[in-house]
Amino acid sequence: MSDRPAGITPYDPAEEGAQMSFDGRMSYSDYLALDQILTAQRPLSQAHDELLFIIQHQTAELWMRLAIHELNAARAAIARDDPQPAFKMLTRVARIFEQLNSAWDVLRTMTPSEYTRFRDRLGQSSGFQSHQYREIEYITGNRNLAMLRPHAHRPEVVARLEAELARPSLYATALGLLARRGLPVPAEVLARDTRLIHAPHPGVEAAWAIIYRDPEAHWELYELAEKLVDFEDYFRRWRFNHLTTVERIIGLKRGTGGTGGVSYLRRMLDVVLFPELWTVRTTL
Repeated sequence: MSDRPAGITPYDPAEEGAQMSFDGRMSYSDYLALDQILTAQRPLSQAHDELLFIIQHQTAELWMRLAIHELNAARAAIARDDPQPAFKMLTRVARIFEQLNSAWDVLRTMTPSEYTRFRDRLGQSSGFQSHQYREIEYITGNRNLAMLRPHAHRPEVVARLEAELARPSLYATALGLLARRGLPVPAEVLARDTRLIHAPHPGVEAAWAIIYRDPEAHWELYELAEKLVDFEDYFRRWRFNHLTTVERIIGLKRGTGGTGGVSYLRRMLDVVLFPELWTVRTTL
């Protein structure tokens, strides 16, 4: 006798034409390479929470890969005087960092006691060694050359980061667009060494002020400015949530990679990617 209630027939997707046999055909798992992804979590301890820690960071790296893809495409669109597609891409990057912000809420369910059960298994590994995070910072303009050193053991990574340093940053590319649209961006700013961090310049702030005082006359550039600010807003929140998560879990201990931990992350809060877009708000 069946345990199924009388009159209830299980739904069979095949009746509507769904493919149910994948012998020799591409499946969902094949397309997404799930066998490789789902076997890439290899805890080094028996601690229950180590899997959370690994997945948190692996998924962050996947989101950062997409962010790099979008930032590079946005920069290319701006460089070819076609900023409209860049707006969508920059919006997507902001939402990526919103997603990364939410992920900290999951990691914060791990207590200090739980983390200490496997922290020593991390060795010297630390998030500040993420070459994708470094690439995002270099793309957007925080070109701290000292941060090449943690990647010296990976020549292919250093080559990728050096190639990025040879290109104008996203912000430098945006300023180039302003100049081509007739805004008075100082020539010395446009001619700066691409390897250097952008230093705030009153002439750049004055150029942005022209746009903000008459957005209707410079609508595309006005929208570009706000998309950049929106991205940096979410990026700052991600950094702040990183700081509070670390302080909540390890207090003021040093990081596994040798940084000051919380003190290092507090210094990162002072980094401003697009400085004149923030200071112009005071002068308007």
